[in-house]
Amino acid sequence: MLFTLPDDNTLYDALLARDPSYEGRAFVGVRSTGIFCRLTCPARKPLRENCEFFDSTTACAAAGYRPCKRCHPIGTSAAADPVIARLLDALDTDPDRKWAETDIAAMGLDTSTVRRLFRRHFGMTFIQMARQRRLRIATGTIARGGKVIEAQLDAGYDSPTAFRKSFAAMLGVAPSDMQTESNLKVDFIDTPLGPMIAIADDNALRMLEFPDRKALATNLKRLAKTASLSFGRTAIADQTETELCEYFAGTRAQFTVPLAADYGTSFQRSVWTALRDIPAGHTVSYGALADTINNPTAVRAVAAANGANQIALIIPCHRVIGADGTLTGYAGGLWRKQRLIEIETQYQ
Repeated sequence: MLFTLPDDNTLYDALLARDPSYEGRAFVGVRSTGIFCRLTCPARKPLRENCEFFDSTTACAAAGYRPCKRCHPIGTSAAADPVIARLLDALDTDPDRKWAETDIAAMGLDTSTVRRLFRRHFGMTFIQMARQRRLRIATGTIARGGKVIEAQLDAGYDSPTAFRKSFAAMLGVAPSDMQTESNLKVDFIDTPLGPMIAIADDNALRMLEFPDRKALATNLKRLAKTASLSFGRTAIADQTETELCEYFAGTRAQFTVPLAADYGTSFQRSVWTALRDIPAGHTVSYGALADTINNPTAVRAVAAANGANQIALIIPCHRVIGADGTLTGYAGGLWRKQRLIEIETQYQ
């Protein structure tokens, strides 16, 4: 049911014909140039022996290929997949719906292949994505002063226990612990890589993370011990959202939003400062980053500081890769790290 790559000879014929039926579903890596393209790329066609075919841009990048600057293959595969488009449209049409795998099967889709497809493109299943959408609805109810039971019902949860567990798993605190008013505001910011949780006061951004980061709940719980949290926006969060939109649109390579400077050790802060000095579109190794802070033997400590960063994208820990050029761990998921590196090629 879901698309499976045909043999390489068929794909090469499609490449020569610039067949649009493979748009977003198949990509070609050209060994002689190190570039990967859409099959409809207008560039001169490579020899058959120089071609390697892939089913995703992530697979191309993992094999060491760079995106073509003529056909711009980044971002096409998910949008072009009819199964993804159908399910995302269904989710947008009825965001309150409590989705189950039986609903996916009722649409004539194979549940196991849908799980794999969404994990490959988004790092989460469709069911998890729908659950996050419902929890966001719940945060809006609480932000408006609604009761926890109202938030639970708005999110489509029948069980109060299940709702509290899901809420706490995402935010690290129980819904009843969220204050109706405080200086530290929590809100969501939508990005092409999924929603991000932004926490800011009137002076600085204190946290910017993807909700599916494993350490998010722990970090939020730690932050909640120092100050009460409430849902809402500050001017800092508004500035963060504006700059993120500009970044993904290709019009902003550097962020100017003020960041909180009162967390982390002095060593960690030196690493985070060095990270912000890496230009968009460039990557460095952990060893090179250690050299930058004049501490060449602290490679492991640098890696640990990189992982402790809780202001994603703006402090660009995604720009650090392995010494051999391979991707290494990223709290937001390796698929996001690869997408960010690909996105930033426009700033080179």
